[in-house]
Order: sequence, then structure tokens, then C-alpha cells
Amino acid sequence: MNAKILLLPGDGIGPEVTAEAVRVLDAVAERFGHSFEYVEGLIGGAAIDATSGATALPQETLDHADTVDAVLLGAVGGPKWDDPNAKVRPEQGLLAIRKALGLFANLRPVTVVPELTGASPLKAEILAGVDLLVVRELTGGIYFGAKTREKLPNGGESASDLCVYTTEEIERVVRAAAKLAQGRRNKLTSVDKANVIETSRLWRSVTTRIMAEEFPDVEVEHILVDACAMHLIRRPADFDVIVTENMFGDILTDEASMLAGSMGLLPSASLGIEQPGKATRIGLYEPIHGSAPDIAGQGVANPLATILSVAMLLRHSLNLEEEAAAVEAAVNVVISGGLRTRDLVSGGASWSTTRQAGDAVVAELGGRVAA
Repeated sequence: MNAKILLLPGDGIGPEVTAEAVRVLDAVAERFGHSFEYVEGLIGGAAIDATSGATALPQETLDHADTVDAVLLGAVGGPKWDDPNAKVRPEQGLLAIRKALGLFANLRPVTVVPELTGASPLKAEILAGVDLLVVRELTGGIYFGAKTREKLPNGGESASDLCVYTTEEIERVVRAAAKLAQGRRNKLTSVDKANVIETSRLWRSVTTRIMAEEFPDVEVEHILVDACAMHLIRRPADFDVIVTENMFGDILTDEASMLAGSMGLLPSASLGIEQPGKATRIGLYEPIHGSAPDIAGQGVANPLATILSVAMLLRHSLNLEEEAAAVEAAVNVVISGGLRTRDLVSGGASWSTTRQAGDAVVAELGGRVAA
């Protein structure tokens, strides 16, 4: 296969972890006889700096995105651009590219490697058997709703954020989640706040109808978001596929990352509509961690979440299941063999650098590692 991939290293540790992910892609191409072409673009704080504050997503980056099969992102943001009152912020670039590419479904898998249960704050017996997938709606809800802020006569201020969902937006993400559940353990948990919020009441009614009409073979449960937050800690192994709206999904997936012991282990995929008859499906792939500016440039960042995002890229955008499984297996082998990056150790235990972690995965895939 010949495929073209847009690289968006972004800010902080983004360039470091992206570089290791590209080395893994090259190893996959060499082992399986593919050809991957890369084009690089700007996003986030790097784009703000390069455009003198004009934009977090230059038109050139969007133009590149229209010509590629998949997008691989490092991270965006950092204290340099962290003024909440700034007109242009790094996160705007990420929201804008998701919207421009129609990436409505964010997939965040969470699995627990037995050798790393000690890295999680939870007891090992609670973590046994955890293998869940959160599907977060990505282009609707409160993040994209109209926003207001105004002065009040008493000298205070009033602010509002409008949360809007349509039937179509809910239907497409629930369908995507239900199809994924069919390939797993056939269980879907829909998370809302239907006892209080009107958009959640619509969410629940649409989900109930879609599941009954189109996925009668999939077991479905409805759960309030606060209860879900509790049960993710109390009984995480009971979950298979969780589907929820944008803001709830953002919060719950960060919580779920602690099951695995570190955000440095968790990948994500943001997908658009499948195109009938087309071999590839556009998607944006990124680790769920942030830009970690406090460790940027030190060579200590964990690249495994970005490398696992490569596996998702191979599976969901390029339809290369064998290659995706090979990357995931390579990561599991190096972890089982004792490789630990700094985020996975405590005290004075030894750890591997970003480059060494990349070397280990590349070597396991049969790629060449420079001395």
C-alpha cells in the first residue's frame, strides 16, 4: 500500500513522541512492504508563533489535510499560550481541524497491562480484566455552542455556553459505537445526564431507538455521568464500549487513563464518516496526554501512546489490521520485558528515554535501530 500521512508534531513533547511514531511507521512499511509518504504541518502554539498570533491552524495545514489518508498529531498547548482571555489559543487549532475534517467520533481504548498494575493508583484486583473503549462525540455539544460574556449592572459578569445536539449527530456516533461493540463483547453503555439536561434526554431517546431498531443483538445500558465516573473506579472491568457526548467524554477518558497507570500509554483516534468503496478513511490520531512542557526537550517523554495511536491509524484509516496488531504486540512485548519510561517508575528505579523506548518497539518489529 502507498499512503500519505500528515504529521502535526505541535507543541511541547509533541515533536519528540511524533518522531518515534514515524520510526515505527517506517519499520512497519519495511516489514510489510508498504510505502508511507509524510508531509508536515503546523498546529497549536507552534502555528500561533509562526503566524505572529494570527491562527492556531493555518490554511496550509488544512490544505495538506485534504490530500492525505490520515493525520498523526503530537500535542498542542503550553503555558506560553495559556492566557484564557487570548483571542487565539492552541486548542482552537485542534477543535478546528476536527470540525473541518468531520471527525465526529473519538475512540479511546483503555487496557491494563498486568505488568503495569502497580503504576495505577487502584488495587490490582479492581484492574483485572479491564478492556474498555470510550467513544466520545467530538464535533457537537457545549464546546462548539454559542458563547457569551457580558458585564452586569452591579459590576459583575455573566457568561454562558450553549450546549446543542441534533438527532443526526447522536445517531451517527451511537451507530459507530454500536458497530464497535459488535466486534467486541456486544455491550454498549450510553452515558448522559438525562435527569437534569435536555440534550441528554434527547441523547437517551435517540440512543434507545437506534439500538432497538438497528442493533437488537447488542446489550445496552443507560447510566448517568456521575454514576459512570464512580463505576469507572469501582468496577471498570464491567464496561465494554462507552458512548457519550463531547464534554462528558473528555472528562471520563482522562479519569479512565488512570486505570492504565499513565496517560503516556493511551492512544486515540478521531474518525469521520466511512466512504463506501474507498480503501481509506480519514482520521486524526493522537495520544490523549497533553504537551507536558515541563519535560519537553529532555528526552524523557513516554512515546508509547503515540506509537499505539499509529496502530489505530493503520487499523481504522488504512485497513491494515495485521500491521496494527503487530505494533500493539510489539508494545506489549517491550513492556512485558521490563521497559519503563520515567512516568511508569517511582523512586530511584531506572527508566528508558523516549528514544530508547522507540528503539525497543522498532527492534521488536524487525526494523533497523541506529547504534
